[in-house]
Amino acid sequence: MSAGVVLLFLAAALRISVPYALASIGSCFSERGGVVCIALEGILLTSALGYTLGAYATGNAYAGLLAALAAGIATAWLHAEVTVRFRADQITSGLGINLLAAGLTRFGLVRVFHSSSNSPRVEGFADLPLGPLAHLPVLGSLIASPLVLLLLVLLPLSHALLFRTAFGLRLRATGERPEAGATLGLSVTRIRFAGVLLCGAFASLGGAWLASEQHSFTDGMTGGRGYIALAAMIVGKWDPLGAAAACLLFGAAEALQIVLQGSAFPSELLQALPYAVTMLVLAGFIGRAVAPKAVGVPYDPEQA
Repeated sequence: MSAGVVLLFLAAALRISVPYALASIGSCFSERGGVVCIALEGILLTSALGYTLGAYATGNAYAGLLAALAAGIATAWLHAEVTVRFRADQITSGLGINLLAAGLTRFGLVRVFHSSSNSPRVEGFADLPLGPLAHLPVLGSLIASPLVLLLLVLLPLSHALLFRTAFGLRLRATGERPEAGATLGLSVTRIRFAGVLLCGAFASLGGAWLASEQHSFTDGMTGGRGYIALAAMIVGKWDPLGAAAACLLFGAAEALQIVLQGSAFPSELLQALPYAVTMLVLAGFIGRAVAPKAVGVPYDPEQA
């Protein structure tokens, strides 16, 4: 295999892993604060549709990005309201939001675009002029979207925010011992809300990436990426750097699936490859991963 083919494969793996990594980094904030974010799939879906609607209405990719952020954060806010304020079961809430997002996005497609399957073509970040940078081998395709560069910037910043700041310490405290944090005067409700909304913001960028790459919204276009991102967070031990590394592995599996298309391998096995890799990696790592002690446990200040 030539060096050029290897570079192209690595570039494809990196591009494919972008939405996984953004969603997985976001889930670190939610779960470190004590809220399970099964709703990643729904946030990715609603933000992808939000991007498509914004870009379709304005013809501008950045307007689409703002619409994606608004849609994804609103979805995350709903999850926070149900789980943090009303202390409902977090997994049930997440699954409900995923089902709600699937139905609402299909309804939006029919109402706006008169199609139950896909939207018209919209502008994506790949359409933006890059000047001489576009002619760089491999790198030109990698930086065609500013979201790739944004991910590379947000990755160390998110790690620093979680482990090197007072906010990160307070967030992690609410995920471990919320009662102890409350006795120190911390608002567990506000901090958990902040963690879930940060999760929504990061996952929204992943949804915007999906719609931008495909230049449209397709019904069910996330294809389980939210669940894989959640698995990557567990493999990465609730650390943005570890989660991003795990997402790169899953992105490589999906890139390999694309490379092997048309080969002697059965197409059904190739389609299952990313999910099989996810299960194998989880089977090897989940026993060693220690979740925050209070994750998934509603906090009731009256019983503290």
